[in-house]
Amino acid sequence: MTLYQPIAVNSELHHTMQQWRRDIHQHPETAYEEFRTSAKVAQQLKALGLEIHEQMGGTGVVAVLQGTQGAGRHIGLRADMDALPLTELNTFEHKSCHHGKMHGCGHDGHTTMLLGAATYLAQHNDFKGTVYFIFQPAEEGFAGAKRMIEEGLFTRFPIEEVYGMHNWPDLPAGQFGIHAGAVMASTDSFYITVTGKGGHAAIPDSVVDPIIVTGQLILAIQTIVSRTLSPLQSGVVSITQVHGGSATNIIPEEVQLSGTIRTLDENQRALIKERLEHIVTQTAHAFGAHAALEIKPLYPVTQNTEREAEYCYEVAKSLVGESNAFWNPLPSMAAEDFSFMLQQRPGAYIWLGNGAPTHNKPLHNPYYDFNDGVLPLGASFWVRLVAERCA
Repeated sequence: MTLYQPIAVNSELHHTMQQWRRDIHQHPETAYEEFRTSAKVAQQLKALGLEIHEQMGGTGVVAVLQGTQGAGRHIGLRADMDALPLTELNTFEHKSCHHGKMHGCGHDGHTTMLLGAATYLAQHNDFKGTVYFIFQPAEEGFAGAKRMIEEGLFTRFPIEEVYGMHNWPDLPAGQFGIHAGAVMASTDSFYITVTGKGGHAAIPDSVVDPIIVTGQLILAIQTIVSRTLSPLQSGVVSITQVHGGSATNIIPEEVQLSGTIRTLDENQRALIKERLEHIVTQTAHAFGAHAALEIKPLYPVTQNTEREAEYCYEVAKSLVGESNAFWNPLPSMAAEDFSFMLQQRPGAYIWLGNGAPTHNKPLHNPYYDFNDGVLPLGASFWVRLVAERCA
């Protein structure tokens, strides 16, 4: 088959993608509420003549495109569609029209790039095998990928490899970052309830003060990473909330604190949880109090398979040159539910540089806006990957 040419900047398709992206940005929808977005996606895919499956994982859409050159690989390409519960502070014309909701992580761009790739490939489908375009809901904390899997993503569709992409403002526009292994961290939330014996603040000898226990816990928990993991390993244990007490002259009965755990290795993840449990229970016991720990597992490590990552690296180099394709940059301690898909199938999750002088806001920032200039490059990456993997 022909090695497809990149989608040109300022081409008709580029302008169409920009219109799609800004419309999606203006109408953000949070987890499992992506009704308008998924309907827009499905409408465009149906117009292309693709086989469409809607309401996967609630509001997800899967489109199937078969090549004209016979049997071959079955590859999945995924984009997330949901917005953040964040109030946008931009003032441009396509700013959010839904107060308290915003595309502050670039999922509007991800959806658009995959839709652009589907548009191009539907018109140039001289490849072998089948491509599955996966438009996923609820990435931002609600595990839409996991729900799609539970509802049969990999049993209804014989996907052999799966790939995802995220815009990355820390990389200049026109560059790619590809990891051989861990890309983003696991994440777990923890909740600790310290129960003592409340009483008058003027008579502290008659109480079991849960605030004192909480203070000791906060300090002790900070030793988990520094004194449990090797200095060559990565981990984060951050306490982000402390709640307790109702008056200045009352020692409370109970204090609650919570936080997050992040690691780049599942064995380290298990070790940190074990150590946290020990510190919480034993520290409270030493002070005559009781402490209960609840850990809520969220997302596993986003772990690329090296062979599939290498395919992506070669595609990136073919598009932007070796000097703009970075192999094994430092991973991020943020988390991503594409990790659930990579637990099921080999594949890779790559970063597309999105930074520019006029687009220098970080992700999850109320002034963030996706850089429309990289829309053709992201769509071209998907097209070129299909060309390479389905040759």
